[in-house]
Amino acid sequence: MFQKMRNSCIWLVLNLFLLSSCGEYSKVIKSTDYEFKYKKGIEYYESGEYARAGTLFQDLINVYRGTSRADQIYFYYAKSMMGQKDYLMAEQYFRTLIKEYPASKNAEEAQYMVGYCAYLLSPKVRLDQTTTLSAIDALQLYINLYPFSERVDDAQRLIDELRHKLVEKSFLSARLYYDFENYKAATVALENALKDYPDSKYREEMMYMLLKSKFLLGINSIQEKKEQRLSDALDEYFTFTDEFPESKYRKEVDKYYQTTAKLLKYNEGNTNSN
Repeated sequence: MFQKMRNSCIWLVLNLFLLSSCGEYSKVIKSTDYEFKYKKGIEYYESGEYARAGTLFQDLINVYRGTSRADQIYFYYAKSMMGQKDYLMAEQYFRTLIKEYPASKNAEEAQYMVGYCAYLLSPKVRLDQTTTLSAIDALQLYINLYPFSERVDDAQRLIDELRHKLVEKSFLSARLYYDFENYKAATVALENALKDYPDSKYREEMMYMLLKSKFLLGINSIQEKKEQRLSDALDEYFTFTDEFPESKYRKEVDKYYQTTAKLLKYNEGNTNSN
């Protein structure tokens, strides 16, 4: 019985607190004392009440536009959007702050946050990576503008993570053509991926797929195109074995070489093939 009464009292106190809080916030919203409104916005922001803070700062944007406090309003509004995980809106207002108030004391952090918001908006690897590219550009611009900032290491770490996503996206896209046995498209995609990301951790596998794609494309070509495509496959074989002489794919690619050389009547004595 006592426990039940205790719980009821706690519930009543909480309800009274919430009602009081809502009443106070309603008064702040309706207030025409903009200095008071500004201070309450900061209070709400610092206490983690980002939705309330955001509403107040949004109301104050037009009020303080063109004043010495305008950049601070933009900054707090963007940060409030961050707190609500509305990264798209936050990025937009950080950009606006930089554009309209480049000399602001908040400009450096705003530039970093533009990149960080885009980083948070970067989609899963199989989706379009336009936002990922934008994030890399924004973070690199931050590093270029503020090379001695304490945030540079964090910005570079985020760039590395985003670039890895692009590498994986490139690999998976090329792999898709390869898996569907569209070797012509796979050849183009793999060559582009290797050109764009020469240090990719997938390099050996991509070069193997490229060789195999060229080999199978040549084997299955019409007679007019067969010789040239098999010659391309042969060149790819030498490139692959030169870079990866101990590859796990070596036995398989040697078979491609033997078949290709035979079809082209290639002089095997001129090669170093095992």
